[in-house]
Amino acid sequence: MAKNNETKSKAENKEDEAKYPNIPGQPPDESTATLLRELVAHLRQKRSELREEWANRIQEAELLTAMTKEEILAEATSVYDNYVEALETGTYEALQSYARNLSERIIPRGVETHEVIGIVLLLRDVLARSLFAKYRDNFSKLNRILDAYEPAANRIANTVSVGFVQERERVIREQQEAIRELSTPVLQVRERLLILPIIGIIDSKRAQQLTEQLLQGIRKNRAKVVVIDITGVAAMDEKVANHIVQTVDAARLLGAGVIVTGLSTEIAQTLVTIGVDLTKIITVGDLQGGIEEAERKLGYQVQQVDPTKS
Repeated sequence: MAKNNETKSKAENKEDEAKYPNIPGQPPDESTATLLRELVAHLRQKRSELREEWANRIQEAELLTAMTKEEILAEATSVYDNYVEALETGTYEALQSYARNLSERIIPRGVETHEVIGIVLLLRDVLARSLFAKYRDNFSKLNRILDAYEPAANRIANTVSVGFVQERERVIREQQEAIRELSTPVLQVRERLLILPIIGIIDSKRAQQLTEQLLQGIRKNRAKVVVIDITGVAAMDEKVANHIVQTVDAARLLGAGVIVTGLSTEIAQTLVTIGVDLTKIITVGDLQGGIEEAERKLGYQVQQVDPTKS
């Protein structure tokens, strides 16, 4: 039994050595893992004092101003515990998961990247000051503790910061997608009649999204006629113009005819100059005329109402 325990202990030591390589000049009986265990024990003992000091420093530095004092202390407690656990285990999966969850909660409240980096650096400073106070009479031991601590602290800071930046980029992409969808709404004005009003600059990416949204709208609403109004489009290059033609062809394959309205003289000249096949496109001067033409194609009768008759 003793032999099994000894074998297990040797295996654990090898695992620690692989995870925490020794520092040059380190005493043979004082491995990096041993130093980190001592550090972790100190941080657990001083947990309440250090996390409160950190939360106060965050407020003094005017970071996380979108959060209340109680919220900052609660998050500081969780981050602190995950931080210490990462130091103890040498693994960062739990910290990564918490960093993502934290980012999901605080990004919608307007917390910026510099604030997250700032609070991580403040925690390092708070912990370093605590270590200086503990080992002020043994600078040799202090240096060895710091040499063991710094690589792990850098990895932790990088994990939290990268996690926040990645989540922020994801949120920005989702917001941009939502804005693009709002900027190219597919509207149903009658049964089997859709309108796609386009406003602003059309680049290749937006043209591709426009096509996808329109085809989805045609399929969903079983549309027979689509009016694309480009009154709000100031210019169109050859690539985008050809993409519009391809959109018309794709809509036709799904059984929907397309009417283009609001064609400016500049865009008309561009289409002619680049040789776009205009026989594939039905054009009408304005949106109202386009809707009336679409209604005729669908078999609706447009009648003018005399306002003098009740």
